[in-house]
Amino acid sequence: MASRSLFIDLTPLRRFPQFRLLWFGLLIRMIGNQLTVVAVPYQIYLMTHSSLDVGLASFAQLGPLLIGSLIGGNLADSFDKRRLLLVTQVLLASTSLGLALNSEGHPMLWPLFICSAFQAGFSGIDSPTTTALSVSLVDRETLVSANALWQILFNLGQVAGPSFAGLLLAKFSISVVYWIDLATFIVSFVAVAAMRVRTERVVGLRQAIDISAMFGGLRYLRHSHPLQGIFLADLDAMIFGFPRALFPAMGIVRFHGGAGVVGLLYTAPGLGALAGGLLTGWIARVSHAGRAVLIAVAGFGLSMTIFGLTRSLPLALAMLALGGVCDVFSAVFRGAILQLTTPRHILGRMQGVQISVVTGGPRLGDLEHGIVASVGGSALSAYSGGLACIVGILLLAKRLPGFTNLHLDHARSEHELSLGEETT
Repeated sequence: MASRSLFIDLTPLRRFPQFRLLWFGLLIRMIGNQLTVVAVPYQIYLMTHSSLDVGLASFAQLGPLLIGSLIGGNLADSFDKRRLLLVTQVLLASTSLGLALNSEGHPMLWPLFICSAFQAGFSGIDSPTTTALSVSLVDRETLVSANALWQILFNLGQVAGPSFAGLLLAKFSISVVYWIDLATFIVSFVAVAAMRVRTERVVGLRQAIDISAMFGGLRYLRHSHPLQGIFLADLDAMIFGFPRALFPAMGIVRFHGGAGVVGLLYTAPGLGALAGGLLTGWIARVSHAGRAVLIAVAGFGLSMTIFGLTRSLPLALAMLALGGVCDVFSAVFRGAILQLTTPRHILGRMQGVQISVVTGGPRLGDLEHGIVASVGGSALSAYSGGLACIVGILLLAKRLPGFTNLHLDHARSEHELSLGEETT
């Protein structure tokens, strides 16, 4: 009985066929997406030999990502989510096609920036729509378990994608990676098209992109300490703590490897997160979710500090994996706080804010690490970022007591009461 409660709860996959179909279809796509996550910075580093250029390419995605997330959250609240996902699969596939075509023959640098930027913008629409749809496919009792399963999906992609990318990059051309990524979108498109969910009311494009409605989520966020806490905690970890822009340089120069070692560095956080995700059965019994997030992020910062200090590849991989464990625990708690403290009628918009934070933070972090590495080297950039992450989370704990002292059972009760009072 104890071991059963320790491991991840698979109830949402067993009980809800539409959730299961969406989950498996997007798992294949996530693996393909992670191939590109490795291939683009690796290709840029080979062309320029600069971690700063890798960081700049990631930073160029931030603007489109923020715009896409802001629009996407509102679209998810206004349109049929399944149909909207079908559109985003096509749009995202077009960016992979652009990367694949550019990689043939004599590749140029600017298409890597442009295609990646458009991909980020379309992902900003796709991600909140996916999350909002998945919430509607399960009941409230299995919401935390469903959130943990989405973390498993993401981390399975982070493990399989980068490790597969390392093998492909070592044995084949970069173009092969992009063409495989393109093929995975066919699988996800078919999975979403096969879903049978209730058709939702469409309010019209003009109302869907109403500026006032878009900022409704931001206005709500201004008065919610729990939501401020989860977003600021994630930004602290990703901007200062996560040194992924350094992986190509550290894999090739510091650890004296090639594409295979670079792939291992990208794989290790996902492998740790996958292991941690499989052991999330206990999370539903933790009430002090705010404190749990703070502890997890502090652990993440400590592991990244040690990663930056070591010259041992096995220890470096172990610290990246430990960081992945801390990150997945934080992510599950943050997802539960978001879903249990946000009124249903603005959930899509708040998911959009969350996606902009979750995916925008690492891009700001890529720029920060690239700049520091260009001045003081990759090792300094990595361990100083880890230390800054720890300092940031201590300040957050002190400045947001409403988040630090958040009790998840109380938040759940208040949220259920607010659902009964909603009229819009």
